[in-house]
Amino acid sequence: MYSNSIFMKEVSFKTINDYTMLYGLETLHPLVSVIDLTQAKHIVNHVRTSYGLYALYLKFTKDCNIKYGRKTYDYKEGTVVSFAPGQIAEIETITDEVQPKVYGIIFHPDIIRGTTLGNNIKNYHFFSYTSTESLHLSEAEQKIFLECLSNINQELEHGKDKHSKALISRNIELLLDYCQRFYERQFKTREYENKDVIQQFENLFDKYFESGEQYKYDLPTVRYFAERVFLSPNYFGDLIKKETGKSAQEYIQYKIVEVAKDKLLNSNKTISEIAYELGFRYPQHFSRFFKQQEGVTPTKYRHK
Repeated sequence: MYSNSIFMKEVSFKTINDYTMLYGLETLHPLVSVIDLTQAKHIVNHVRTSYGLYALYLKFTKDCNIKYGRKTYDYKEGTVVSFAPGQIAEIETITDEVQPKVYGIIFHPDIIRGTTLGNNIKNYHFFSYTSTESLHLSEAEQKIFLECLSNINQELEHGKDKHSKALISRNIELLLDYCQRFYERQFKTREYENKDVIQQFENLFDKYFESGEQYKYDLPTVRYFAERVFLSPNYFGDLIKKETGKSAQEYIQYKIVEVAKDKLLNSNKTISEIAYELGFRYPQHFSRFFKQQEGVTPTKYRHK
């Protein structure tokens, strides 16, 4: 059991030791630690953390809320949540009677600098979530996750030598590659929900111009729509790509062109008026954009 309790606290995790000290865990490596909170000596009921590390947690504890910004993660028992340097999260344990069943890994950016993983870390979009998403794992996927953690921990217990950094980095990369697979699988298992988000996007896009939002925000952006369907830009973008075959930005541009075509062929408005109604500040920017998408200028399209 825990030796003592810690209530609302604000901490900054700049080093591995910052984290292990808070929970009363052992530090085997200055840049990496495999986490098992069932072995924690300190109870942390409510903590607000600023991350200078990468973190990935598989959580089995139900009586716990995680807030990122003003949103609460949609996780349930048996899900993975992740954080990257620069992110801030708030964790609240609803009851202090339960030993938290949480397993994961935290690692400092320095451990992957100059490695393949260091060059590709931005490709793991689950680290970039800024809203309420988490990875929901099946029992088989949970087993794979825990086995990867075990392999990393074995390397940490082996002690440092000239091979350590490369082997640790490769094992972390393997874990992240599996999580990437789980992440992509989640799009398939949430297909019905995803299509609902697409419909919400379509409705928001139509309302954008009907309500005059373009005069306030100029051209519609990925972030604008993502925030209004309560997803992060990265998750929203991946969802759009999965459902339409286009990136979110490409799909928005496609929709703008379709609106432009309708206005060009079904109204007597000038090119400048149409450009302004679409959120372009200058007509020449609209003409350049339209030609890039369609191969002809708005004027030539109208005449054709």
